[in-house]
Amino acid sequence: MVYRDNTSDPVPATGRWYAVAAEYDRVLYGMDALKDSNQKIVALAGGVGGAKFLQGLAGAVPDERLIAVVNTADDFELWGLHISPDVDTVMYTLAGIANPATGWGIAGDTRATLDGIAAYGEDPWFLVGDRDISTHILRTHRLREGQSLSEVTKGLAAALGIGVRLLPMSDDPVRTQIRVDDGWLGFQDYFVGRRHEDAVLDVRFDGIEAASPAPGVLDAVHDADLILFCPSNPIVSIAPILGVPGVRDAIASSKSPVACISPIVGGKALKGPAAGMLEQRGLDVSAAGVAAYYGDLVDVMIIDQVDAALAPEIEAQGKRVIVLQTIMGDRDDRVRLASEVMAALA
Repeated sequence: MVYRDNTSDPVPATGRWYAVAAEYDRVLYGMDALKDSNQKIVALAGGVGGAKFLQGLAGAVPDERLIAVVNTADDFELWGLHISPDVDTVMYTLAGIANPATGWGIAGDTRATLDGIAAYGEDPWFLVGDRDISTHILRTHRLREGQSLSEVTKGLAAALGIGVRLLPMSDDPVRTQIRVDDGWLGFQDYFVGRRHEDAVLDVRFDGIEAASPAPGVLDAVHDADLILFCPSNPIVSIAPILGVPGVRDAIASSKSPVACISPIVGGKALKGPAAGMLEQRGLDVSAAGVAAYYGDLVDVMIIDQVDAALAPEIEAQGKRVIVLQTIMGDRDDRVRLASEVMAALA
């Protein structure tokens, strides 16, 4: 078990954990060395937690060393527009324009379009701001012109000044569906429309068997010196990426370490329905349960200090355990966590 200061000795919950000066972090966690390293990193991500950690990574390592593979199984069409919620959350967060109150959407956005839709008697159940809608309009237009989702994403990210390479998991349509008591629901109907209050009986990814990894995904995994699973929902954010034919096998055959930052802290999901989904599969709602879900695919589990007592159970699964303060606050705190993760894995 490794603690924040790269020793096996617990660090007391003092200012060393919570208010470390920037220069101290730079020396202690080797941030200058991280900037100088040529290590190639592939990060699998989806949702707000994944986007926050990616922003931290982008602040800890040079853009050209980082490739993010983003879940697109929660994409859907609304009012004729192709919406990619996870891709957009990652883009807006990396661009520094995400709404800090929600983690998704654009800060300061207005909702005149939704008010207009409501005036026509339609239920504006999926909240998108006016600037956000411009993203969906352009994405839909470019897709209809014949561009692939990868090409569209590259263009949108570049326009927002994002240097990190963002790859959708696939250019082919894959859709997460959730089975509840009264049948199967599209993911957004379950997650947003019903506020993920229904008990989840099953999850499936429609179209995944026919999908192919987006261009560059398998090459990125093959060339990676480190593969990271961001603190995203393992079942509806990371599993769809792994389910695209060829991706899981590429990661399993990689000789590079595969590390996961647990999205479960203190027996609770920091955001979203991950806890109930783990429970539905008969797994503990804990960092140990996340480790068990990923099985032999993950070599290293990064868990929060409040879960340090779970380290022996996770180590018994054959995994190395790193204990850090994993709950992220503002951008500086996200960079702090990413820097500590990279230093601990060095």
